[in-house]
Amino acid sequence: MKRFESLAIEGWSPEYGSPVEMEREEIPAEQVDAGVELPEGEWRPLPSDEAEAVPGRVYFIDGVRRIEARVWMSAAGDPSLGICASYAAGMVRCGRKAEIVAAEVRRGFFGRAGVPDLVTRVGTFAASPVAEDDIQQLINGLQERMGQLEVKVAGGWGATRSRGRSARVGLGSDSNGANPPLHPGALMLMDGPLRGGQRIPGAIGYVKTHRVQYLTGAARAVVARLAARERTPLFLIQAKWTRYSWYLRLTEARGHPWAGIVRCEAWPETELEQVRKIADATAVVLPRFASEPHKDDRAPQNLYPIAGLERELHHRLGDRGVVFRALHQAARAYRATG
Repeated sequence: MKRFESLAIEGWSPEYGSPVEMEREEIPAEQVDAGVELPEGEWRPLPSDEAEAVPGRVYFIDGVRRIEARVWMSAAGDPSLGICASYAAGMVRCGRKAEIVAAEVRRGFFGRAGVPDLVTRVGTFAASPVAEDDIQQLINGLQERMGQLEVKVAGGWGATRSRGRSARVGLGSDSNGANPPLHPGALMLMDGPLRGGQRIPGAIGYVKTHRVQYLTGAARAVVARLAARERTPLFLIQAKWTRYSWYLRLTEARGHPWAGIVRCEAWPETELEQVRKIADATAVVLPRFASEPHKDDRAPQNLYPIAGLERELHHRLGDRGVVFRALHQAARAYRATG
């Protein structure tokens, strides 16, 4: 009988799943170039350099969503499923203090073509058509709209089309929106992977969970050897869209070899040397925001600014019971007059 040498309890609360999934999707080796910064045979943990220039301000962007109700629609006796959902996106700026500088809330009625606007006393759930009424397709439509709102929020704060020409880390300061520009040299992080169809130029993707296996063999072993504030060399991923990526460890490992590991992404339009500087900056800066287990069920990966933004956005969605009752009232009125 096999005898296990040790046991470790996952730090995340079970309701959030696990930051490391056992059934991982593997990316074909030809779609990952592990030698863009160092030859794969020379991979090793790269320590962060506190003396390196780091951004004076860091901006975090995140979105939240909530399905308020499932709605059955009927036309000529043919039932079709829809969902009414609320979603929001916002940005928090961290410098000498942390403050929420942007937040927007939307409500949508997701269903097949012909889905109507649903006017309620808490706001209008705008018609948001999708191709199929399968629940996953409805959720995909909701996720897409939330991503678009994140792009809108970020774009209003002067996201530039970074082409690696600046010597500063991360984003520049040219404004293309009504809001003030980003602070020169600021770093902007999206909570989640970068999305090719919803691109925020210059933004960095911040991935807390690991469902896809990008590295194998010796390169993958380097991830488990990372100490706090160390990162892997850069590698290039070419799947649905191309991006640079790297792993880093926020805090000392607690329990298992991938504890406290996150993955970051950057768009390939940025010059390689600039991406290296950004990666070094994340290894210095992000551990400062790492959460503690007694304060967050997804510690340390769920950074404090992101957690605070999520709480504020959920609050702005409104009371779930009030919204649910408003939807019931609106649905009855629609049946009576539609």
